[in-house]
Amino acid sequence: MKYSAKLWLSGFALLLLFSALLLLFSGLSEPFTNAVEQQILLKLRLPLMLTACLVGAALAISSANLQVLLHNPLADPGIIGITSGASLCAALFLLLGGQLAPHIVQYVLPLCCFLGAILSTALIYGVARKLANNDSAVILAGIAISTISGAIVAWLHFFSDAQSMRNLTFWLMGSLHQADWPILLFATPLLLSLITYLSCQGRALNWYYFGHNSAQLAGLDVRKFHKKMLLLCALSVGAAVSMAGSIAFVGLLVPHLLRNFFGYDNRFILPASALLGACLLLWVELLSGWLLGISLPVSMITATLGGPIFLYSIARMGRVVK
Repeated sequence: MKYSAKLWLSGFALLLLFSALLLLFSGLSEPFTNAVEQQILLKLRLPLMLTACLVGAALAISSANLQVLLHNPLADPGIIGITSGASLCAALFLLLGGQLAPHIVQYVLPLCCFLGAILSTALIYGVARKLANNDSAVILAGIAISTISGAIVAWLHFFSDAQSMRNLTFWLMGSLHQADWPILLFATPLLLSLITYLSCQGRALNWYYFGHNSAQLAGLDVRKFHKKMLLLCALSVGAAVSMAGSIAFVGLLVPHLLRNFFGYDNRFILPASALLGACLLLWVELLSGWLLGISLPVSMITATLGGPIFLYSIARMGRVVK
C-alpha cells in the first residue's frame, strides 16, 4: 500500500478515536468519580459507542465488497434485498410476538432480523442462479425480493395495532440505542471477525475488477470466492441490522465517496470504508444529541445528510470524467 494511502488510513483511525472519545465523555463532568455518571458511561455511552462503530463499519465494508462483487456502484444491502428480508422478519415478529414480555422481545427480535437477512440472501442467490447466475441477475432478484418484502411490511402495518405499528416504524428507521451488553457480547466477536476478514480481501477484489478470466489466471476460484463473499456480507449486514434496525445510505455513500476521491485500490478502500462508516454513525449520534438533545431515528439523519453529499459526489465524478 502506498505511503499516502497509509497516511489517509491513519487519519481515518484518528478521526474514529476522536469521535468515540467525544461521544463517550460529552456531557460528563466527572466520569470516574461520580457514581451516576459512571453508570451512564458504562451502561449507556459505551454500548452506544460500540454499536455505532460496529454497525457503521459492517454496513460500509459490506457495501464496498458488494459493489465490486456485483460490478455495480449502486449495490447496497438495502437495494439488493438483504435489509428488507431482515425488516420483514422483524415486522412478522413484532406483529405476532409483540405481546411477549419486553425482555424476551429485546433478545428474540435481533435473532429474527439475522435469520431474515440470511434467508433473503439465500433466496436472492437461488433466484439469480436460475437467471443465468450473473451479476445483473443478483441485482434484479434483490430488487424483486425487496419490493415483495416492502409490500408485505405495508400490509402488516395495515393490520397491526397502534403499539406494534409504532415499534415497527421506529425499528425500520434505525436506532443505536437498542443494543445492550448481552447483545454486544454476542455480536462484537462475530462482527469484528467479519469486518477484519472483509477488510483483508482488497487484493482479491482488485483481481476481480479485471474480470473472471483475469482473476482465475491470478489463482482465484471465482465461483467459490463470489459465493463465500456474498454469504459473509449477508452475515455482516444481518448482524448489523439486528442490532440497530434499518439504516439508510451508509453503505451506499461511504464506499462511493472514498472511490470518488481516492481511487479504486480496494486494499485501501475496504479498511477505509470500515473506519469512515464507524466515524459517520458516531457523528450522527453526536449531532443528534448536541443539536437537538433527543435521540432521533438514525435513518432520518443519514438520509438527510447523505443525500446532498451523494449528489455532490456524483457531480464531482462527472467533472472528473469530462
